Amino acid sequence: MRTAQKLGVKTVAVYSDADVNSMHTAMADEAFRLGEPPSASSYLLGDRIIDIAKRCGAEGIHPGYGFLSENANFANACAAANIEFIGPPASAIISMGSKSESKKIMEAAGVPCVPGYHGDAQDVPTLMSEAERIGYPVMLKAVMGGGGKGMRVVNNAEEFVDALESAKREAMASFADDRFLVEKFVVKPRHVELQVFADKQGNCVHLFERDCSLQRRHQKVIEEAPAPHMTEELRKKMGDAAVAAAKAVGDVGAGTVECILDARGDFFFMEMNTRLQVEHPVTEMITGQDLVQWQLLVAAGNPLPLRQEQLQINGHSFEARIYAENPAAGFLPATGTLHHLASPFEGDTVRVETGVAQGDTVSIHYDPMIAKLVVWDQDRHAALRKLKQCLGQYHVVGVPTNIEFLTSCASNSEFEAGLVDTSFIDRHIDTLLPPASSTDVVDSQLLALGATGLVLRAQQEAVNAVAGNSNVAGSPWSNPDTWRMNYGGTSTVEVVQGDSTQAIAVQHGGAGEGFQVQVGLERLSTSGSLDGDAFSIICDGTRHKGSLLVHDSQVNMFFASGRHFSFGVPESPYASASSQSAQGGMIAPMPGKVVKIMVELSDFVTAGTPIMAMEAMKMEHVIKAPCDGVVDKILYKVGDQVEEKQVLVRFEEES
Repeated sequence: MRTAQKLGVKTVAVYSDADVNSMHTAMADEAFRLGEPPSASSYLLGDRIIDIAKRCGAEGIHPGYGFLSENANFANACAAANIEFIGPPASAIISMGSKSESKKIMEAAGVPCVPGYHGDAQDVPTLMSEAERIGYPVMLKAVMGGGGKGMRVVNNAEEFVDALESAKREAMASFADDRFLVEKFVVKPRHVELQVFADKQGNCVHLFERDCSLQRRHQKVIEEAPAPHMTEELRKKMGDAAVAAAKAVGDVGAGTVECILDARGDFFFMEMNTRLQVEHPVTEMITGQDLVQWQLLVAAGNPLPLRQEQLQINGHSFEARIYAENPAAGFLPATGTLHHLASPFEGDTVRVETGVAQGDTVSIHYDPMIAKLVVWDQDRHAALRKLKQCLGQYHVVGVPTNIEFLTSCASNSEFEAGLVDTSFIDRHIDTLLPPASSTDVVDSQLLALGATGLVLRAQQEAVNAVAGNSNVAGSPWSNPDTWRMNYGGTSTVEVVQGDSTQAIAVQHGGAGEGFQVQVGLERLSTSGSLDGDAFSIICDGTRHKGSLLVHDSQVNMFFASGRHFSFGVPESPYASASSQSAQGGMIAPMPGKVVKIMVELSDFVTAGTPIMAMEAMKMEHVIKAPCDGVVDKILYKVGDQVEEKQVLVRFEEES
């Protein structure tokens, strides 16, 4: 929409009931309701979208990243309605939308492909025998898949059937198609993709490569352009192959040719997405081109703005995907209200691509991405330093996020050296995430800073309460420093972490003398000030700056260094709603739909046994038993929608 406005093109938004107040509806010149939040009742209703386009006189439809962006039927329907589909012709979508068909086309065009089975036979014995022929490990991929959905790595024959069944359910939920192909899984591969662009006159160029190897659950986490350790010779070979791939299918507009690059420098075609990618901003940053503008120009019948020899790489760019999710709980997606949202200052070298604002809700219906943080600098080292700095300036309260995890990834020595492959996160997970027990052991200085911050906040609130009230202003009774004659006033701050509560004594000195903070057996000296949310606190000679944010019973301290410390404060008895006890039960870690139950009443299970599969945000999550015991009660059935923290199954625990 920003690009369209820059070109003087009016924009029309469509929205579901969940997005009635969203950013894209506010930005557009007009906005029309589609339907209820589930995508099948709103954003996938192609006929309704085309009807809206006709009613408002729209000449074209930009399909975005997902939903109908690679739907050939929708592209054909747009053509039939004399509306320009801002993307490739339906024939290209069909060819590249099927992973099996695309492999045949690429092989015919001379593009290297990963060894695998891309046949029509879909019975389990055939797929298993092909896996044996190819040799484990293998990758199962949904024929019509994308975005990491419908993908499973299978290490041996014993895992095959369960992995295939789970992947098929996920593929049906996301693409309404459960056909699969089997490919050789390349150990320690890099995921390198080429941005291609073609026009209606037959011209085609590539805008160099992006490295998207840092992934979790087959979904990209941090992308960069250009790829590290890329030689000019290999860049040309991959670029030529990508252009050949785009021409082979008659692509028009933006496309992405995704490749696997092995340790020897050999590359293999993986798939082609006939649309704009989520990570396209890093390509824009190093080429100085607006790819959405290119899309609109090509859709209007214009030739490509530049020839291949006119395109150059300038500097280095990173994109970090900021998600509402819990990395420590297997990257489970999270929902909730964004009570506080502060992002880095945007400029020529920093972009924040987002569709949400403070006060918005991350719902169960769509992808839990909050934003894409994009940075640029003259070289990779400088760009990475800027990325880490900007991540430290991104503050979110209301939902758990992966910001600290992203910072850990960007700070890893191997990542800093550009030595990344798709198994990087799995290999380093113990160092990228703190151990589960670390929440019980918190640095005494952090606790002292937190307690001091809360006392300063209480003083600030006391001052604000009497400000402007002539009856109490200047009165000793309105003094907020807890002064007492012949006695140093003391505040007690209770800090809640997990199941434990710790009382911290904060003794007040005289005016300007700071505090003495007792944390367990340690005594620390602190002083400082609070201006709104911004704090500046000295603890034992070290000054710390940042933001202090309190919502409900949760306290968040965002440090200028990038560190984030959060803790709870005791909830008033009358404020805590009664909840069902989870003892002896299995709790839903997120809202979602039950898609499979793996146990029956009276079954004996051990801790870690798969009990139930839930679908949330189009991804399938297996819930496992928290303890040894006998299944006493199953509270939900397949198809039920479950809210977060509800008890799913009860057990009679083994003594």
